[in-house]
Amino acid sequence: MQIQSLRTDDCFEEVMEEYADMIYRIAYANVRVKADTDDVFQEVWCRYYQKNKTFESEEHRRNWLINVTLKCCKKIYSSVRYKRTVLTDDMSLLKEKLPERDFEIYDAVIRLPEKYRIPVYLYYYEDFSVNEISEITKTNASTVRSQMKRGREKLKEILGGDDFDE
Repeated sequence: MQIQSLRTDDCFEEVMEEYADMIYRIAYANVRVKADTDDVFQEVWCRYYQKNKTFESEEHRRNWLINVTLKCCKKIYSSVRYKRTVLTDDMSLLKEKLPERDFEIYDAVIRLPEKYRIPVYLYYYEDFSVNEISEITKTNASTVRSQMKRGREKLKEILGGDDFDE
């Protein structure tokens, strides 16, 4: 297990290359507006660089980055400006890249309330286990399981009841 400082320039570029896509996807799934997603993305990497933190493992680094991303998202969507803005971000590019049913499911997931959206998104789109989500969100694993169960129930309602296959 190698411990690296965030100040290491080579390390910074490697870490950014490794996690940039994941951070961007998580930010977009939470704030749903491209400009705000870009702001979150930039804020996460600025905090990462400035923090000068030492990590115990790569998993610790990844979890820290995700946690900071979620906190930055929360800061954005709890702002007065965000609450006044109608979410009109053009999702046509994403719609073109995904089959219709996949886009419909993704759209439903990102519209879930935060407490359900985060665990459902991390589990199904980022392939994290319940225990990993529990560590990232600093929530009990049984709470994560409950949130995912309720999130799936809401998705089932949104997507057409019994016709929805998980």
